Amino acid sequence: MAAPRAAKRAKLDRGAAPPQRGEDDYVLGNIVEIELCNFMTYDRLVCRPGPRLNLVVGPNGSGKSSLVCAIALGLAGDPNILGRASSVGAFVKRGEVAGHVKISLRGDTPDDMICITRKIDTKNKSEWLLNGATVPRKEVIDAIKKFNIQVNNLTQFLPQDRVSEFAKLSPIQLLEETEKAIGDPDLPVQHRQLVERSKELKALEVALKQKEQTLNNLKALNAQQEKDVERVRLRDNLLRKAELMKKKLPWLKFDMMRKEFREVIEEQEKIAKKKMEEAARIWEDSKGPIEELKKHRATYTSNIKKISKQVNENTTKRQKVMEDELQLNAELRAAFDDIDHLKKQEKSRQQRILKAKEDFAAAEKELKDLQPYELPRDEMAQLTEQIARVNVEIKNLKAERNGVESQLAREEERMRKCSDRLKEMESKNSKLLQRLRTTGADNITEAYYWVQENKKKFRREVYGPVLLEVNVQDKLHATYLENHVPNYIWKSFITQDASDRDYMARQMKKYGIPVLNYAGERIRTRPLNITPEMKQLGIYSRLDQEFNAPDAVKEYIGTDETHRRADEVSKIGISDFWTPDNHYRWSKSRYGGHISGFVDTVHPSRLFVSNLDVSDIENLQLQKEQHKKNIEGMNEAITKFRKKQRQLEDEEANILKQKEEIINTMRFEKKRREELQSRVDMRRRMLEDLFQEDDVESSTRKLVDQVAKLNDKRFQTMIKLKDLLTEAVALKWSHTEKHMASIELDAKIWEMEKGVKKFEKDANHAAREYEDRKRITQEHMRKLALAKQHAESIAMLTEDLNKEFDVMPRTIEELEAAIQDTESEANSMLFLNQNVLQEYQNRQREIESISNKLKDDKDQYEMCCSEIESVKGKWLPTLRTLVSKINDTFSRNFQEMAVAGEVSLDEHGLDFDHYGILIKVKFRQTSQLQVLSAHHQSGGERSVSTILYLVSLQDLTNCPFRVVDEINQGMDPINERKMFQQLVRAASQINTPQCFLLTPKLLPDLEYSGACSILNIMNGPWIEEPAKVWSAGDCWRMVMSAGGR
Repeated sequence: MAAPRAAKRAKLDRGAAPPQRGEDDYVLGNIVEIELCNFMTYDRLVCRPGPRLNLVVGPNGSGKSSLVCAIALGLAGDPNILGRASSVGAFVKRGEVAGHVKISLRGDTPDDMICITRKIDTKNKSEWLLNGATVPRKEVIDAIKKFNIQVNNLTQFLPQDRVSEFAKLSPIQLLEETEKAIGDPDLPVQHRQLVERSKELKALEVALKQKEQTLNNLKALNAQQEKDVERVRLRDNLLRKAELMKKKLPWLKFDMMRKEFREVIEEQEKIAKKKMEEAARIWEDSKGPIEELKKHRATYTSNIKKISKQVNENTTKRQKVMEDELQLNAELRAAFDDIDHLKKQEKSRQQRILKAKEDFAAAEKELKDLQPYELPRDEMAQLTEQIARVNVEIKNLKAERNGVESQLAREEERMRKCSDRLKEMESKNSKLLQRLRTTGADNITEAYYWVQENKKKFRREVYGPVLLEVNVQDKLHATYLENHVPNYIWKSFITQDASDRDYMARQMKKYGIPVLNYAGERIRTRPLNITPEMKQLGIYSRLDQEFNAPDAVKEYIGTDETHRRADEVSKIGISDFWTPDNHYRWSKSRYGGHISGFVDTVHPSRLFVSNLDVSDIENLQLQKEQHKKNIEGMNEAITKFRKKQRQLEDEEANILKQKEEIINTMRFEKKRREELQSRVDMRRRMLEDLFQEDDVESSTRKLVDQVAKLNDKRFQTMIKLKDLLTEAVALKWSHTEKHMASIELDAKIWEMEKGVKKFEKDANHAAREYEDRKRITQEHMRKLALAKQHAESIAMLTEDLNKEFDVMPRTIEELEAAIQDTESEANSMLFLNQNVLQEYQNRQREIESISNKLKDDKDQYEMCCSEIESVKGKWLPTLRTLVSKINDTFSRNFQEMAVAGEVSLDEHGLDFDHYGILIKVKFRQTSQLQVLSAHHQSGGERSVSTILYLVSLQDLTNCPFRVVDEINQGMDPINERKMFQQLVRAASQINTPQCFLLTPKLLPDLEYSGACSILNIMNGPWIEEPAKVWSAGDCWRMVMSAGGR
């Protein structure tokens, strides 16, 4: 479908534009452009609406509502609000898998566009783009909220399938939708707060009443049970006294146990401790002399260790001196050996010096006799010039050969194409395909090769074209067959499976070739039995027996004799036969039974006769021979080029060889001189090294001096060894004396330690007796602690408790008797309800809890009332003002249409969830104002009321645009005309939002203003050409003329 052109309208003459409108007359958030692709009825659509009233006109089914759906879905609306489908996949054009909607909104400036794109597919998936960037749906919703666009609000967005829902809106719902669409944006929030608070207030009132009733009931029950409670308390006091005495009993037992512990157990422990201390003192006194002797023994032991250490050090020093003496002796023998070796070495050195002098002289003579070598520079320059000349000739020769080889390749390619063309022209199938092409099947060759390449994709065998499947030996029979079969059959392809037929039909569509499907079984026919009567009439065969093909054709064939006796043929039951000149057919009428005959002339065969021009084949053969000669000549030329190139390359190799020989000779001579010079230098250095060696006499003197020094060192070493031996003898004597004294001290200490051990045994026995008494004391202390712990577990002693214990009996027997008497007195008091006190106390606690909660609820109730009055003081005056303004505009609009209407706020005190807007109208002078509903007004009257209510919201709205789909359906012409005038007047006002009114028709002679934009939607199979003319901006007359063509 072609895209409609942008709306054509005149600019409004407004003078200075209001601050909220730009120079292009658009306001922030207006829809500037709508683009659809594969969406519902559209292939592609680009629509640019005007900034004021847009009248979208088109026949039913042309796609007006598709535009509404695109706006809703493109601006993040849910499909359910449209009343058409529940999933976005249903909005993709049938036959397509994906589409998109692009909505461009006006930004702060004419050049600032907010482009929102929603891509959808048949799998119900959506992809969102904001200004070309992929974003999540939430980000798109946040961008739309900035403009206060609410596609789910019926006062802003009223699609065709939900027009009836607007009239069904209850007053409460109408108030909610109106609050969202106009006025302070805090109004809906405040309304919800009031509804929630009023519900809380009602819940608090109910709770207060229930708690007060419960409190009174509990107090009455406690008043009835006070006497029983007093008796229960007296009994509880007696039992409490008995319990108190039971608490003193373990403390009394603890006091008696503690007294016994202090008088007996502690005294015995003190006596055992005194005995243990006396025995320990005697034992310590006996250990004093032994310690003195041990100290003397330790002194002797320390001296013995020092002497032993000195002995070991002396031994180490003696070993070191002996090792030094052995080392000096070895060095002395080595010095005598060196003296003998020097004498032998001097004789050898003199012989080596003589030989080195001879070698040095021979090398100097050979270097002096060597003749200098000069490089033949003229010869080298001449050879270099020859190499350069040969290289140039080789380069030129290669260029010529490459040119000839390129020509040869082109000539071979031409010859190959010529040969292929000859083969193709000489091929039978090619001839037949060429014949089909001449009869109008221009793309038959491409279709044929496509089928050959894709045969594996078919389920069963595919035949075609039919002409290629038929084999006729006789030329005359070919003429019969061609005349008998319709022309389109010959170029058709035949499939044997329905799915193959569908697939082939889609592919052959671009080639323009028909596809047939053969679904039946092949009919096997018996061979024709030629009777004598047939032979007499000249009939000799049946047509299907004279050619081979996949499918049988059943016809008869005759001769010239058959032609002459044609009238007689029909008498033997043959109703269709051929002769060389004519085709005879007879048919019998179904009604009258009479027989009609038809005679058609047999036209010569065109398809089974080759149409190739012999001259074309001869020309191609001549061209092939010429190409062959040219190729042979070029090959000979290339061979000559190669032979000459080899000769030049050989010549270049010889010259390079000569040049290389000269260079090698120069390198050899230079290397030989360098080697001789190196040999002379080496032998000179060897001779100098031999002269620099020390003579034997000086070395011998050095060795003699070294021997003398070694002998002095050996003498000093022996003196040192003698001193060390004397010191070792003295140390051994001292060590023996000290060791004997230490043995005497050990004997005295052993005798004294035997007496100390007896004292130690007595001390240990006393210590064990003390430990036993100590354990007994600890065991009594543990029992005493357990008794105290038991008493504390029953009652902890306090000052008040001690005072109560003082007035009680002071012996265990008296206390136990008092306990028994008190319990008996308490048990003598009987009660019917044993839990009366517990119930009384529980109710008392519950009374206190309910009283506290009642106080909190009253505080919360007062706070809730205060909040409601505060929010109501802001919300209700504002809402009354807005409803009053709507009512003024609504009443005035109805008065101009000679009917009456009003809009009022239905208030319900603190029941804020029952507040609503009542629309009351009357369309007859004799009737009263009635609330707008589906029961009191007709469809047209509801439409008028709905559109006038929406017009009344224009001045108060803060939304950028409003959409109403086919609201004028069902209106009578008078009301529709008046309604349209109201819309035009409202659209001409300065602060009016952009409005879309969709309708299949408009009344004639309506009054339009510059604020109106007409968007015509035209659809149909012949609309493409007029749409192009319309998009180009031509007049309606040009469009009509294009449509007529």
